[in-house]
Amino acid sequence: MTKLIFEKNIENTDGIKLTDEKIDFNFINEKYLSKETTSIIPDISELEVMRHFKELSDKNFCIEKGFYPLGSCTMKYNPKVNEILASLEGFTDLHPKQNDEEAQGSLKLMYELQESLKVITGMDAITLQPAAGAHGELCGMMIVKKYFETIGENRKNVIIPDSAHGTNPASAAMCGFNIVEIKSNEKGFVDIEALKSVLDENTAAIMLTNPNTLGLFEENILEISELVHNAGGLLYYDGANMNAIMGHTNPKLMGFDIVHLNLHKTFATPHGGGGPGAGPVGVVEKLQDFLPVPIIKFDGNKYYREYNLKHTIGKMKAFFGNFSVLVKAYAYILLTGNKLKEVSSNAVLNANYMMHKLKDYYHLPYNTKCMHEFVLSGDWQKEQGVNTLAIAKRLMDSNFHPPTIYFPLIVHEAIMIEPTESETKQRLDDFINTMIDIAQEVKTNPESVLNHPLTTPVKKVDETLAARNPDLAYKVQK
Repeated sequence: MTKLIFEKNIENTDGIKLTDEKIDFNFINEKYLSKETTSIIPDISELEVMRHFKELSDKNFCIEKGFYPLGSCTMKYNPKVNEILASLEGFTDLHPKQNDEEAQGSLKLMYELQESLKVITGMDAITLQPAAGAHGELCGMMIVKKYFETIGENRKNVIIPDSAHGTNPASAAMCGFNIVEIKSNEKGFVDIEALKSVLDENTAAIMLTNPNTLGLFEENILEISELVHNAGGLLYYDGANMNAIMGHTNPKLMGFDIVHLNLHKTFATPHGGGGPGAGPVGVVEKLQDFLPVPIIKFDGNKYYREYNLKHTIGKMKAFFGNFSVLVKAYAYILLTGNKLKEVSSNAVLNANYMMHKLKDYYHLPYNTKCMHEFVLSGDWQKEQGVNTLAIAKRLMDSNFHPPTIYFPLIVHEAIMIEPTESETKQRLDDFINTMIDIAQEVKTNPESVLNHPLTTPVKKVDETLAARNPDLAYKVQK
């Protein structure tokens, strides 16, 4: 097991000497100086520090190491050329407060990305400012709130299906809305009668993911749109699953008024532990003056930041979004070109192939064609003493990252799988065969499955104890 860097301390070892001069630290305010007699900073050489962090990085699972079928997160391959482009000096050395005349290249990139996203979503205006998907949701809900305040209506309710991402109700609640949950029907779609029963003069919006978190395209989306609009409400599109529909349809055609996109999902930029995200928000024409400022405009001669929006909600970020993520997403769109439709087609094909191969070994609660992801249930295995968590742990010993588990909440023992378009058929077959082997092992030797993982840096842990009593701080030995 890897030692903590504190435990690798070798007294009187220097990391690197930059000067022979003795530095006088009297300029530091005493209140910032530690009163501890034992230093919490280990004495260790630069080479050993490098080795330590390389050893830690080798323990990390990443898309370059193996298949990452994390449902609803779209963990696709991030082309390395995009990283190179984002690290160009013209981008990295530009200061956020540089004036527009000195930042024409970067402003042009943002403008063209913005215009590309307008085509992809069908929206009439875009802000690139939000820093992630949930931040985009918050931005969208702030726009909803400001819109109704502006037209003099005090609408307080936001409708959210029971299959929604957890950030949806959180974002709406943070803006002061009441959450009205509606149940899904037996097919996994929004229950139209349940929707009708909660629509009234207090309805501000409905937040939908389409395809939804079951990987199913809402077959009544146009009826839903008409019902909500007739009640005076707005439709908000959670773009987490946009990878399924590019070039085939868009939120505007479905009747949505506001959409956020996860650039770090659909447009292949690292996220999670791999880097920051970006959550642009698009709106229809009547809402464009509510966008956060600045937005990027072009007058035919130069690109500039526009701050003069009549009903703007203000700023979502101190400066203009996570710019390096915008560069990578724009590069991905340019490199993919008119094959974005093919991206979605292949993602949907891969998901349906895997679902068909696995449905005889794991319970498939909604046995119909899926979009880019699908949800199995570990109920059959649970009956034999092995729950979904144990299956996920077993997968880790086969160089596969576990799928999303126990979500969406409406599926008992849920196993949510999203292969993306990045993976080859051979890799998909490897995962399918491993899942089938695990299902067979559950039948013949369930106790064996419960002992995994065996090859990971941290073996089987007490999940309850780890959650309730985490020990996250290193205590200096006196």
